[in-house]
Parts: sequence; C-alpha cells; structure tokens
Amino acid sequence: MLRQVWQSISARLTLLFALIATLVILSLGLLIGASVQQHFVEEDMQLMLGKLRLVGNLLQKTQSETDLKTVHLALDDSLVGHHHLYLQILDGDNKTFYANSENTLDVHLLKHLAINQAPLPHAWQDAERPMRGVAVQLPTGISQSLPFTVLIALDISHHEHFMSSFRKILTFFAVLAVIIASVLGWFAVKFGLAPLTRIRQATAQVTASRLSDRLDLRSMPIELHDLSHSLNEMLARLEVSFQRLKDFSSDLAHELRTPVSNLMMQTQVVLSQDRHAETYRSALISNIEEYESLARMVSDMLFLAQADNGLLVPKRETISLAEEVCKLFDFFDALAEEKNLQLSLFGAASVIGDQSMLRRAFANLLSNAIRYAHRDSSIKVSLHESDDHVNLLIENIGEPIPEENMTRIFDRFYRVDLARQGEGAGLGLAITRSIIMAHGGDISARCNGNQVCFSVQLPKVFSSALNP
Repeated sequence: MLRQVWQSISARLTLLFALIATLVILSLGLLIGASVQQHFVEEDMQLMLGKLRLVGNLLQKTQSETDLKTVHLALDDSLVGHHHLYLQILDGDNKTFYANSENTLDVHLLKHLAINQAPLPHAWQDAERPMRGVAVQLPTGISQSLPFTVLIALDISHHEHFMSSFRKILTFFAVLAVIIASVLGWFAVKFGLAPLTRIRQATAQVTASRLSDRLDLRSMPIELHDLSHSLNEMLARLEVSFQRLKDFSSDLAHELRTPVSNLMMQTQVVLSQDRHAETYRSALISNIEEYESLARMVSDMLFLAQADNGLLVPKRETISLAEEVCKLFDFFDALAEEKNLQLSLFGAASVIGDQSMLRRAFANLLSNAIRYAHRDSSIKVSLHESDDHVNLLIENIGEPIPEENMTRIFDRFYRVDLARQGEGAGLGLAITRSIIMAHGGDISARCNGNQVCFSVQLPKVFSSALNP
C-alpha cells in the first residue's frame, strides 16, 4: 500500500510540499521565538544596567562610613515597585552590605559573575525561580576602600511562562498550517497535473479508426509541450504505418485474389467432367505457373516486411558497379534483342555493400527500363563517382509518365500501365527502394518528355545506423 502511494506523483509532490511547508514554518517559528527571547534579554538588560548606574553613582558619592548608611535608604526608595528585581551588594570583605530580599544570592556566583568587567547577562535557576542577572565590581568614594560587588538579578518566571505559552500556540498553528498547506498542496498538485489527465483521456480515445486525433498543444502548459508534441508525432507515425498496413493488406488481397481465382476456376473446369490425361497435364502445368507467381509474390512480400522492420542487414564487400552492370547486360541481352534495344554503359565506380542485394535492385531497374522502352531505342547506364557518394543513372526512351504517377511509382503493387497487370506483381521498384535505403542511399525518378530516368545515390561506405 505504501509503495503504491509512493509511486503516485500526486502523493510525492504533496509530501514534498508538506515537508517544505514544515521546514519553512518551523524555521520561521524558531526565528520568531529567538527574536522574542532576545527582546526580553535586551529589555531586562536595560532595566538592570539602569540600576547598576544608579548604584555606581550612589557609591561614588560616599565619602565615609556614615555616607554608606544613606545608600540603604536611597536604594530602598529606588527599588519600590520592582517586585521581580533583586539587588545584593557585598563589601570588600565579601559581607552583605545591602540586599532587598531575604533570599540572598550565592556569594560564589556573585564572585564568578563579577570577574567580567563588562556586565554580561547570565541566566540560572535559583530554587524554583529562573533568574537572569549581571554582577560587577564598583568602587566607592572612600579612599583605600576595596570595591563592592554588586549583583542585580531579575525573576524571569513571567518571561518563561510567556515563552511556554508562545511555543504551544506557535506549535499548534504550525501543525495547523502544515495540514492546511498539505491539503492546499494536494489540490494544487491535482490542478497542476490536470493536463496529464487530459492527455490520458485523449490517448485513451485513440483507436484504429481514430488515429487522426491529435493533442491540442495550445491548451498544454509549456512543460508538457515536448511530451505532447512527441505523442502527436507518435500518433502520426502510427497513422502512417497503419494506413500503409491497411493499403498493403488491401493490395495483397487484391493481388492474391486473381491467381487464386484462376486456379480455382481452372481446376473446377477441368474436374467438371472426365478428360484426357494430356488435358490434366496441361492444367497442372498452368497451375504450376500460377503457384510460381504466388511464390515469388510471397517471397517479395517477406523481403519488404523485413525491410520495413529494419531486418535487412547488408553484407559489406567491395563491389565494382561497372562489372555488375555488364553482367546484367549479358543476362538481359536476349530480352533487349527482341526489341532491338542498345545497352550502353558510361563511367565506373565502386561501393561497399551487399553484392546480391544491389544486383537485384539494379536488375529490377534494368528490367523495368527494357520492359517499357520503345523498340529500336537505347538504354544508357551512367556511373558518376564523388568523394563520398556514387550516382547511378538508368535512362530509357518510353511512354511519358504522368506527374501524379511519379509520386507513387515506388509504392507496392502500383503499376503505371494498368493494361500490363499480368507482367509482375508491381513489387519490383518497392523492393529496389528498400535495398537502396538499407544501404543508406536514395532513389528517385523523373520524366522529361519521352525520356525516363531513374537516379540512384549510394554512399561509398554505408553505416548500419542508416538502415530503415
């Protein structure tokens, strides 16, 4: 239970607020108590120093033993009304010369206090009475007379009673103030954390159908702007990923429906009546072609799924791009001859990467260029090398690609020419882009009239941190 309470931010802040309030109030109470106590000391000292000056003046005026007797009368008159003031004077022989109370003070204490020439206050407990007093040695006017020791003390019981009551009242109000401060602190914490509650409520309403909802940054405190902004960015990424998954699932279902329907229909037709073995053989061969197409599609989709989750880990080996392009020219030579296409290579460059992945990416680009190039035209591959990057351009002459299609040409299952849906599943360029991005590069396409150009930029040495 205590652990659950301590894990609450509201409880932590409330306890911290109560602790701070307690320390502040306690410090303030101690300061006020010390100030009041010091005020009483100064007040008592003013009274006692005044009486000391009076006694000193009377002793200075004495010229004989007879004059000393008159000091008694003067002191009695001056102490009328001072019920809490005690005065005791010792002569040079440490005998009591004057005392205004039957309760004489300790002679040893008098001597001890009188050692200090400066009158400093001293507090002690006399019987049941708290006392504060000063003692000094004062000379008389009689020649060759030893100085008298004078002690003036005050009964400070009334001060102690006041301070005791003051401390009780102060403690009561301090405890009450801490309780009030804690309650107000709890409400303040609840009010201060209200934006977090709104964030929780807003995020709780986010579902697959409401990923477009965003937190209102204008209503958030400055301290929560970064958090709210990060949550909005996370929701945006989730929305994009979910939409991509939704589109991918929809496209996948659409693409799989056609070959599966063909297989079912063809198989049902063949099985609808008895046929010759050759007919069954032809049907099975046709089914194998559809199965191979499905297998390639599934393999391509698994490759793209790995790319989306950053699971593509290219090998690191030195690759001569010119040699790879030449090998691809030899591979596609027969296909190019059917359309009387001329394949040409300009430049040379090398990179560090995965040879099989890059060969697949370049093969997809070259295959796409041959497929959509006009007959009797040429396909040009150019390699340009800089200090950090290598650029590969594949240009062909073909049908112009509309601008609205250029932005989607690397999407999965997307085909510019819908009339050619039988030629591949529309995953080649998407796979190519994933491979290039896994190597920390970039790919783009542009169309200038009938000239279509695919541009690939690769770093000479890629870092795994660049992987998607």
